Amino acid sequence: MKPKLVLAYVDSLRTDMLHRAIAEDRAPTFAGLVGRGVLVENCVSSFPSVTPVATAEMVTGHRADRHWISGMNWYHRVEKRYVEYGSSIEASRAFGIFRSLHDLVYNMNLAHLNPGIETVFESLDDRGVRTASTPFLIYRGRHRHQVSLSGLTGKAIEAGLLRFEYGTWGPKELFYGDLYASMPTPCKSSAVPGRRDAYSACCAAELLSHDRSDFLLLSFPDNDNFSHRYGPGESVKSIERADSCMAEVIRAAGGMDGFLTDYALILLADHAHTDVEKPLDLIEAMAGRWRVLRPSEDRPETAELAVSPTSRAAHLYLLSERGNPARHRAVRQHAAAVEGVELVAWLETPAGEPLVREGPGLAGDEGPLAVVERDGRRLDFRPADRPAGARSRRGRRKRDGRSEGGRETVTDRRGVAWSISGNLEALGAAVEAGRIEMADYPDGLARLYSALTAPHAGDLMVSATLGYECLDWGGAAHVGGGSHGSLRREDSEGPLLFVGCGPDSPDDKPQWALNDVVPVIREHFGLPGGSPDS
Repeated sequence: MKPKLVLAYVDSLRTDMLHRAIAEDRAPTFAGLVGRGVLVENCVSSFPSVTPVATAEMVTGHRADRHWISGMNWYHRVEKRYVEYGSSIEASRAFGIFRSLHDLVYNMNLAHLNPGIETVFESLDDRGVRTASTPFLIYRGRHRHQVSLSGLTGKAIEAGLLRFEYGTWGPKELFYGDLYASMPTPCKSSAVPGRRDAYSACCAAELLSHDRSDFLLLSFPDNDNFSHRYGPGESVKSIERADSCMAEVIRAAGGMDGFLTDYALILLADHAHTDVEKPLDLIEAMAGRWRVLRPSEDRPETAELAVSPTSRAAHLYLLSERGNPARHRAVRQHAAAVEGVELVAWLETPAGEPLVREGPGLAGDEGPLAVVERDGRRLDFRPADRPAGARSRRGRRKRDGRSEGGRETVTDRRGVAWSISGNLEALGAAVEAGRIEMADYPDGLARLYSALTAPHAGDLMVSATLGYECLDWGGAAHVGGGSHGSLRREDSEGPLLFVGCGPDSPDDKPQWALNDVVPVIREHFGLPGGSPDS
């Protein structure tokens, strides 16, 4: 009989900072686990590399084009409003605390996450595996849970101050702050950054000591807030706290030997963190030329653009003149000229016209072209197995990276074939023997394509230069601290550790990504369908 499994997630954990914490003897528990397992040092995140998008990929095995979560903030084309998951308390206030919490807690799982795909909780629930989760953004499962009336949130609900009276669907055992607790515990819930790891550890220790789960998602979110506030270079302190919390969970299972006898472990991060030195005020930069939709707009029908900052990336939505290529060109040229914008990306039809959507999804059967531009250098691409709208032919490549005489088919590190045309320098890429490498933007083609073709993606997307973070709708950015979200390697690569499950070597795959986690979990429990999205 295979051991049970814990999927432990440390928000924003950087591999170099994990090694540093271990070297300084401040993370002995993680050191013991690393010494017994297989460590992938550069697992690639989603794009945007932010928690809602990354965690959806982590527990569905699909990227944004399939799971449908597009950022910390995005524009809902059907409801004609912004969705804000809590970029900052100031941003939540701008949209309304209740609306933001409702989107975060309920709508993200029950309305925004694609109902046509399964989470790992749903797949395991259907097989009778006992599932459990400590507080985690994506928790959708097969078991019904009613709101708890404990803590300050419960008192506010009872008093009618908050309208969180809804039940939800989750794993068999679900803990979500004051809102949901499927079994009584002595654990004191807290939404205060710096105290959430301890609550997760307490709940997990109770679950393990009472043998209440076969699969547990164990979330340690505090490292992200600490890194935002003080910068990633200081995160050894928050990693040390997460290590202590992991030790508490392992003690509840009989210590390291006892834990690893009964449990396999996957430990990972959703993304990394980079230093923020300057704010990127994309909202006002675009508002200087077009009418940008505001959170509480008196006349939303007059807006020409919607702008959705999502940390070190952003979505731009054309709300007027959608069929005017000149408007699209003007918007992307203006965005590209804003200080702090590194990449601008968009979709085009096979005929080369910019693709602008009035509703979610993409019309037609022909695969659109994705285009990315940096410093005037343009590269367009699409999966090679997608139908093309115009006849294409393989061409020769000039030394400056431009294709000549048509399109070229290349293969990325994950084995996916792409039809490309343009200047490879747009992504700092190189092609050798038909294989494309993008050291600064790992898995860049696939991540951009899935982000752009997601149903709620902007008509244009931007990725920020190192050192910059977009001001959110509350006017907040983590200047002097850290952030993430861009396509760059520095935001996007984190550790992925397997102990008692998964590969025998990190070299089993040339490039690991978050969507590789679910197939390992499914294989561990004997479920079919272990191949991830490419």
